[in-house]
Amino acid sequence: MDTKTAQELALPVGVTLDRFIMHSQSAFPYATGELSQLLRDIALAGKIINREINRAGLVDIAGGNGTENVQGENQQKLDIVANIRFIRALKNGGEVCAILSEEDEDIIHTGNNHGKYVVAMDPLDGSSNIDVNVSIGTIFSIYRRVTPINGPASIDDFLQGGRKQVAAGYILYGSSTMLVYSTGDGVNGFTFDHSLGEFILSHKNICSPAKGSIYSVNEGHFHSYPAFVQNYIGQCKVKNLSARYIGSLVGDFHRNLLKGGIYLYPSTKKDPKGKLRLLYECYPLAFIIEQSGGKASDGFGCILDIIPTSFHQRSPVYIGSIEMVDAVVKA
Repeated sequence: MDTKTAQELALPVGVTLDRFIMHSQSAFPYATGELSQLLRDIALAGKIINREINRAGLVDIAGGNGTENVQGENQQKLDIVANIRFIRALKNGGEVCAILSEEDEDIIHTGNNHGKYVVAMDPLDGSSNIDVNVSIGTIFSIYRRVTPINGPASIDDFLQGGRKQVAAGYILYGSSTMLVYSTGDGVNGFTFDHSLGEFILSHKNICSPAKGSIYSVNEGHFHSYPAFVQNYIGQCKVKNLSARYIGSLVGDFHRNLLKGGIYLYPSTKKDPKGKLRLLYECYPLAFIIEQSGGKASDGFGCILDIIPTSFHQRSPVYIGSIEMVDAVVKA
């Protein structure tokens, strides 16, 4: 083996998530270690879900479960698996006193009443795409509780509003598995290295392009969209922008975050209040996009400024490159 090859093989593998969190802890609003541990717990659950997804075609955990969640949506087997795995990881971690999940109607109390944080999550968004091997993801939002420590969490802990998030992020399960998150000081992405069993910093200080060439929307509902959305889609076609729509929120959002683009999920005649859930889909992704220099709107104002009134509240969303979001709300 020549010297050059040996040196190449000895190149550092990069900064692990654990090391990054440890070095960044001093920038956290409450740098006492609890939030750091909570992020590690989420990463651990992500590793477990990654394993389950990768073997979904080999064991009987793909396809529908024959049940509906609180949203009235058909549950996939992996929806239930992911929900259980994340709840278990957060309970065992000890830093979370309560969880709000897309799959459950009410607050899930962990029994860790000393915990300083609550988590709102969509444990597996786009899970119906599992059967056709399309990217899916987990979305999470973290709040510092407002109720007294050592007591039970309440609705007030979750309905603080998007500006009160102390951290948010998502895990994308695709051609590679990535954890992307922010604690309010920029956005960083980590790619899972299967050989090491570690998330490695791969996308440092992600900045969303101010404008892009991609628009992501389900054009099958075009005639049910508000007039300003129809006008904007028409403008995109005139400008020969690229239409890219996976039908998996995390996958579409991640592509546009990196390459520049806009994701649109407008209100329709069937869903006049929108379809995506405010607390655990819109808020966390809006937090991420703003931290990266982009924008998120419901068509009238910033997503993060919407006052929440219920756990499973829905909202229209226009999210992505700032110039594109400004263009659609003015169309």
